[in-house]
Amino acid sequence: MRTRSRLVVLVYFLIACALQSQAQFGFSHEVGVIAGPVAFQSDYGERYDFDTNKGNVGMGIGIIHYINFAYRADCNCYSRDTYWNDHFKIRSQLNYSVTTLNHLSELAERNSIGGLQLRSMEGKAKVLELGAHLEYYPLSIRDFQNGGEKWAPYIGLGAHYVNYKPEAESSLGPLGNSITTFPTFIDRIDTSRGSTIAYVADLGVRYKLTPLSDLLISSAWHYYDDNYVDGLSPDNVNNRANDWIWWFNVGYIYYL
Repeated sequence: MRTRSRLVVLVYFLIACALQSQAQFGFSHEVGVIAGPVAFQSDYGERYDFDTNKGNVGMGIGIIHYINFAYRADCNCYSRDTYWNDHFKIRSQLNYSVTTLNHLSELAERNSIGGLQLRSMEGKAKVLELGAHLEYYPLSIRDFQNGGEKWAPYIGLGAHYVNYKPEAESSLGPLGNSITTFPTFIDRIDTSRGSTIAYVADLGVRYKLTPLSDLLISSAWHYYDDNYVDGLSPDNVNNRANDWIWWFNVGYIYYL
């Protein structure tokens, strides 16, 4: 409940900022698409293991929208030159990712019952997210938009509502018993649909392609306020963090 309250406060804050800027200064819009690989850090595999991090990689795609305070769509002119208008944007985003998950680790390769159980198990994380970010551009948005600068780095923070539907199966048979399932995961598998909140930190850069379009390169970290996004949640002894992803994506932005 506390997490959802924080998200509501954040959304109201961003909406209030947008409405205030529209009333006083006006703004314009930008739309775009992004796509790229998603590295899913979950309870599959071994934490900090290179093979796990390299292997459990899926794909994500998203649609994004920006409120640009530096330019007014109602008059096709620049808005009043203030620090807020020239260095901040509000971004809304809808994204979907799918990642196939395997227990890629030294333990899973052992010639033992446990090793066989682990390497015979496979999961899938299907995640839909919708949320908003506040982006800060240390360089002038106005200079970038009028062609004075070719690059525009930024950092962003935000929160997403998340809906997930994991899958899990084993080639040995139905999961949840001592024959097919590694002891850590017995009674700790839940593949029902669920929802949670993701806290998002984003670091990226834009490159000016044309006066009305940009190339976007972004590296985003999404930390989920839930440990069943992948369908697994080991006991507290074996579990140190909730699920999270690192998403590298490339996108195209068009100015409306």
